Amino acid sequence: MTEPSLSVPVHRTDFKQIPAFLIHPRQGMNRLAAEEKPAWLMPMLVLSVVFLLRIIVSGVLQAHASATGQASLPADWQYWSTDMQNNYMQAISATQGPVFVYIIPAVTGLARFWLGWLIVGGLLHLASTLFGGRGSMRSVLTLVAWACLPFALRDLLRIVFMLIAQHPIASPGLSGFGSVLFLSKVMASVDVFFIWVSILLGMGLRVTDNLPAGKAVATVAIVLLIVLLMQGGLGTLTASLGGLMITRPFF
Repeated sequence: MTEPSLSVPVHRTDFKQIPAFLIHPRQGMNRLAAEEKPAWLMPMLVLSVVFLLRIIVSGVLQAHASATGQASLPADWQYWSTDMQNNYMQAISATQGPVFVYIIPAVTGLARFWLGWLIVGGLLHLASTLFGGRGSMRSVLTLVAWACLPFALRDLLRIVFMLIAQHPIASPGLSGFGSVLFLSKVMASVDVFFIWVSILLGMGLRVTDNLPAGKAVATVAIVLLIVLLMQGGLGTLTASLGGLMITRPFF
């Protein structure tokens, strides 16, 4: 007998469905699979708003630290050359205005976030199709948007931590365990929320694309590995160019 909750459509402004999805993901996946229209806008807006809140809190603490001479150093500071460190410190003193502290991180971060959503969705759709999946690009993009909701919770926890500690987070994820710069950049995106999202993506592909469990797991693992390697490469390249830009990965 079909559960009544599975026939309830995904309303685009019903924010109560977000905690319901996180608590009962399997029922949420079935609702998404039954949805005939794109349902990715609400979770993407929630993720974007929470991200902007994190940027604001981090910017306020960063500005306060710079004003008091307590600016935090990047997590991979020890891998930088002396010239790179000097360039970074000069850049810190020259980029303390609102444009550099709030606007540029917000705009570039949101651009990477939305572009990353499209890239991950496209790669998942391609890999799923190669494994025999029968889902559409629309359904995969909707799945990625909803499956990434744990990252909103992660950002909220980071905001709480920064407010309590009164300083920005220097070593996100497992970046502190990387012994080389590239590995540090890769590990920065890996944490319990990343694993949570990976599980949700695998569950979703089984429902939306009718993939067997093994193929769904393989699809998610291959795509996320590619994404992590891309982020690690971009992060390493950025640091090698002087560390004057901050790479904010999609995950």
